[in-house]
Amino acid sequence: MKTKRRDFLKMAGITGLSVASGTSFASSTDQGSTGIYAQPASALPNDGSSSVIGGYGQWAAGLNENKLPSLSFRKKEFNNLNNWKAEARKRLTERLAAPNLGGVPKVTVRKQYVYDNLHIEELSWQLPYGPATDAILLKPLSTKGKLPGILAFHDHGGLKYFGTRKITRTSDQLHPVIAEHQERAYGNLAWANEVARRGYVVLVSDAFPFASRRVLLKDVAPSYLRNGLSDDDPESVEHVKAYNDWAYDHEHTMSKSLFSAGTTWPGVFFAEDKIALDVLCNRPDVDAGSIGCGGLSGGGMRTVFMAGQDDRIKCAVCVGFMTTWKDFVLNRAPNHTWMTYVPLLPNEIDFPEILGLRVPLPTFVMNDSEDELYTLDEMKRADRILGEVYQKAGASDHYKCSFYPGPHKFDKEMQKDAFDWFDKWLKA
Repeated sequence: MKTKRRDFLKMAGITGLSVASGTSFASSTDQGSTGIYAQPASALPNDGSSSVIGGYGQWAAGLNENKLPSLSFRKKEFNNLNNWKAEARKRLTERLAAPNLGGVPKVTVRKQYVYDNLHIEELSWQLPYGPATDAILLKPLSTKGKLPGILAFHDHGGLKYFGTRKITRTSDQLHPVIAEHQERAYGNLAWANEVARRGYVVLVSDAFPFASRRVLLKDVAPSYLRNGLSDDDPESVEHVKAYNDWAYDHEHTMSKSLFSAGTTWPGVFFAEDKIALDVLCNRPDVDAGSIGCGGLSGGGMRTVFMAGQDDRIKCAVCVGFMTTWKDFVLNRAPNHTWMTYVPLLPNEIDFPEILGLRVPLPTFVMNDSEDELYTLDEMKRADRILGEVYQKAGASDHYKCSFYPGPHKFDKEMQKDAFDWFDKWLKA
């Protein structure tokens, strides 16, 4: 199976499949959030006795079966929305164990130019650890006053070599891997550019550990962990493929190290994405009271954690990353990255309820009905869970969930619907 997964990832690295995050995408949720490989439908458990962990599946799923998690808003004892949110968010904060990154860092504008009828800025900032974070900011030309902002999250796609470039275009020259990725995952569009043209200031930053934030081979010790690879010839297709394959295997080491350090991968994501949100909100050309966020796959996962915890996100669009913890237990853990999991949290809230922590703020969940990363039944159950949360809060009209035909993607039709949702709530 490892060989099969590796072969799929190699294909994803060339095509831009999201393997999770990207897309075809037979992949992982970006890698998807994960980027591993997608099981064909015929391989899914169908007799109630098999699972991705064999005969232990029903036992593991049964640990939380037929009972609501202890901090679920769906429980009868939670009648005060604000009190519940405070308690549940406090527990989520404890479970994530996000690192403290201090205040807003100094932002350097490395370059400014016009492309695609957009004003583009190449930015960077230094966090307390690792290389500087690179970011791309896009906004319409000749605008006056403050504009609403969008924090745009790139996917995983099994492509750790790239970050912001997956969802932006800043010149007519695209790397072959990015060109293929955008064609398959995004309908041949750079969605950050597309939404910026609708009248938004859009910020896209490299996530940990992608692109500018990726692990450099020269820094990895002992040397045998590098598999004979180096950082030479960095932009060649062959090197990009080799690096993405290496980074896939290295994800196990990274996740173990983060757990051993007393933090979690989602916690690191949230801490760094929160810095990007600070940067966006502090800009003089941004209306900090009208901020949205969204992304596909791994970007959808980051949307769940960011929008669920920070009420500066007034409108959220989660694309291709919504299911239940049960789906991961029984069916889809092999399809997803280590970046998704928060130890012990499933005892307290189900995965959709992380996003539900933002209720009653507007939320749009976009699913692909043939998405290889999830089972359709659990995607639908996640929709029912969020629907119940919003209904109990008296905010059903602030929640929307749609299913689109086809595999894991964020295509032109879906982008239009997502941008219309942002317009509805951020441009009132």
